[in-house]
Amino acid sequence: MKYTKDEVIQYAQEEDVKFIRLTFCDVFGKQKNVAVMPDELPRAFDQGIPFDASFIAGFGDGSHSELLLHPEPDTLMPLPWRSEHGRVVQMFSSITHPDGTPFPCDTRSLLKKAVCEAEKHGVEFTFGTEQEFYLFMLDENGKPTTTPCDDAGYMDIAPEDRGENVRRETCLTLEEMGIRTESSYHEEGPGQNEIDIPFAGALAAADNAMTFQRVVKTVAHRNGLAADFSPKPLADYPGNGFYINVSLRLDSKETDLSHMIAGILRHYKSLAVFMDPREAAYDRLRYHSSKLIRIPAVIDGRCSAEMRYLDPTANPYLSFALIIYAGLDGMLNELPLSGSSINDMTLDGSEKFLSYEQLPGNFLEACETSASSDFIKEHIPSDIISIYCGE
Repeated sequence: MKYTKDEVIQYAQEEDVKFIRLTFCDVFGKQKNVAVMPDELPRAFDQGIPFDASFIAGFGDGSHSELLLHPEPDTLMPLPWRSEHGRVVQMFSSITHPDGTPFPCDTRSLLKKAVCEAEKHGVEFTFGTEQEFYLFMLDENGKPTTTPCDDAGYMDIAPEDRGENVRRETCLTLEEMGIRTESSYHEEGPGQNEIDIPFAGALAAADNAMTFQRVVKTVAHRNGLAADFSPKPLADYPGNGFYINVSLRLDSKETDLSHMIAGILRHYKSLAVFMDPREAAYDRLRYHSSKLIRIPAVIDGRCSAEMRYLDPTANPYLSFALIIYAGLDGMLNELPLSGSSINDMTLDGSEKFLSYEQLPGNFLEACETSASSDFIKEHIPSDIISIYCGE
């Protein structure tokens, strides 16, 4: 349900809401929040809630540290793991300077801008997500270990699969929050799991991806486990992927999808540092033998492209924005696809797509490629490029 400002205030009164978490993320996609009481809602909507951003990655050095959070009422969502008496809810928030100017490192606002650019050209991008994660045991002090919760394999079932309860509780919790899940199962690695979320508009899909990780970590903790979304938690087993399915809402879906994929392939090397922002991500890519982009079977008339080289540490707002801009470039310029089958395009750029460059071999190469890319400079603020690329 989409709420207005007045409806949020009314909801807080009628549902005994005691705390409202104003949610945002740093430039790397790590979720943050500031909690306010219901009496502060009018001020939050009218003026914004100030906070000191000097200790948040990429948000400042202390000289201009005060920023304002502006909650968006249509993102109101209950946190069902909190007490029934004195409920807690969250709202995603945009960020501005005290003078009202947008904060350039607010990546959620960057995605909004990309969505608006696509709409100008009559295009709506929709995204479905698939995230993998490991479940590890805790030590005697409650700290995460690197001991998987089970030794199960791909799509195994209980009792070998000990992540079943975490996946079930996660799906039910997300449903209470208004987020539907599509499927869930044990992945290839020991203690490794995957849960898939169906297509939604770009902003909602990125919000859902952020919320998903928070729910998984919370549910895992309640079950005496730790959820790990890092790209390569275990050296000898598969890493965690963040697979993004992209579809277009257009009449000529097949033709436009082909151009969209061509645009993404044109720029994917310069996108890599934002899609895989840790050194360990390139260890995962070397281990992973899957295709770079795959075309799933057409279901319910929806044709989509699945990008398989991201990992769950990527900031979804930044990643989706770049995918939109790259896809638009391909569509507006009617870029052709090279090769005979997109499913032959591998992570190392080999097989039939010899005209495309391979992904960067390591994090340093990814940084250098992005820092020198005119495409990245056109669409990403220089502050964010410097933060990611270490300039």
